[in-house]
Amino acid sequence: MGNRLAGKVALITGSTSGIGRASAERFAEEGAMVIINGRRCELGMEVARGIRERGGQAEYLNADVSDPAQVRSLVELAADTYGRLDILMSNAYSGRSASVTELSEEDWDYAFAVTVKAAAVAAKHAIPKMIEAGGGSIILTSSVQGYLAGPHSATYNALKAALINLARQMAVDYGRYNIRVNALCPGRIVTEAKVEMLEANPEEVRRQQLVYPLGRPGTLREAADCALFLASDESSFVTGHALVVDGGLTAQLQDATGRYVDAWWMERFQANPSL
Repeated sequence: MGNRLAGKVALITGSTSGIGRASAERFAEEGAMVIINGRRCELGMEVARGIRERGGQAEYLNADVSDPAQVRSLVELAADTYGRLDILMSNAYSGRSASVTELSEEDWDYAFAVTVKAAAVAAKHAIPKMIEAGGGSIILTSSVQGYLAGPHSATYNALKAALINLARQMAVDYGRYNIRVNALCPGRIVTEAKVEMLEANPEEVRRQQLVYPLGRPGTLREAADCALFLASDESSFVTGHALVVDGGLTAQLQDATGRYVDAWWMERFQANPSL
């Protein structure tokens, strides 16, 4: 157990799995009192219990973040649980992978509510509590797809881009209160859901080795360590920033990426000329 977040209270939405869960566990390792939130109640309680068993402090609070009233209650309960609120990480996202012509208005409304509106509403109610505590850190989980679009991901691309500018806007408005707001922009991170897919698809592993300058996708621990940096006083002069955590993926020219993909396809073709 460390002490980089000792005495701090952190609320993380969408923290029953993936980057949210890894960040919750990492924050707790560094002394934070963590509020877990997600749609799967049993899994959320399991995450909180696991943190406590390892000597940390954590509670699970159920809330549907697509409902602004529940978001407000979540923030208030989180602050009441430990008496203050220092860190808010809005990590929740839910949406259908599709292009604009395939998406319904309801698809857009739901994805926006869970991702951007929930982050704004949570901040609206968290900021006064952070001001009372003398400051705080807000982290919005965006993506490299907030900068560069991926195919068939209209809501994801648009809303992750919105989070980057929302972080900048809040950083400008609330910096005078010692509240820092930043966006975390991961590339491909191997979450629990992706492990089995990669194990069953060695060709995809090889493609990622070619496309990423570091030769691999990122780990949950690496993403959580970057979230920890933004949450801690180590980033005390960092606000309005979008921290890209992508192994160099977006640093390279697209024609270079294309050559790597061409090489991958050539390898596949030579191994199986019937493709």
